[in-house]
Amino acid sequence: MKNKKQNYKEKILNLLSERTAVSFTEINRFVKDGPSQKYAVTRSIKGLKEAGLIEQIASPQNEYARLTKEGQKKVHILKLDSDTTLVNTTWDGFWRIILIDLPEDRKSERESLRYLLKKAGFVCLKNSAWISPFPFEHLFTNIKKDLGLREEMMIIVTEFVDEETKKFLFETFGK
Repeated sequence: MKNKKQNYKEKILNLLSERTAVSFTEINRFVKDGPSQKYAVTRSIKGLKEAGLIEQIASPQNEYARLTKEGQKKVHILKLDSDTTLVNTTWDGFWRIILIDLPEDRKSERESLRYLLKKAGFVCLKNSAWISPFPFEHLFTNIKKDLGLREEMMIIVTEFVDEETKKFLFETFGK
């Protein structure tokens, strides 16, 4: 039962990641496997709201759900954990460098980003500098946009690295 419930939560989060907001009626129609699942879907929606992953918005015509910032982070984690995420692990000659500068009062965001970077195969070079040969820059560009990290996160894709650093990186990534 728990796996089914978790599956509903993931289906709901994935549906909401594709659009700004979705009506609860449409969520029920999209997620349910049959008429007996109404309770499980309702409980999943309630759990997502209580966890702060989705929020409810009311309009005169309908009730809608949309992802919160925490929900957006969760969707990115689910995408990285997915077995269906196809990322080319053949090195294309480019290094992806991500620089993060988040103050102490945003520690939880910083920790979440570090977690995502590690999951994506990035290695921490120096405090807030992360590097990877894997083409995840588009995912992190979306994370940057979703979390409003205009000045706090920089993403650099380059093929030029000094020889000593290149040697270290080749050893680190086995290239």
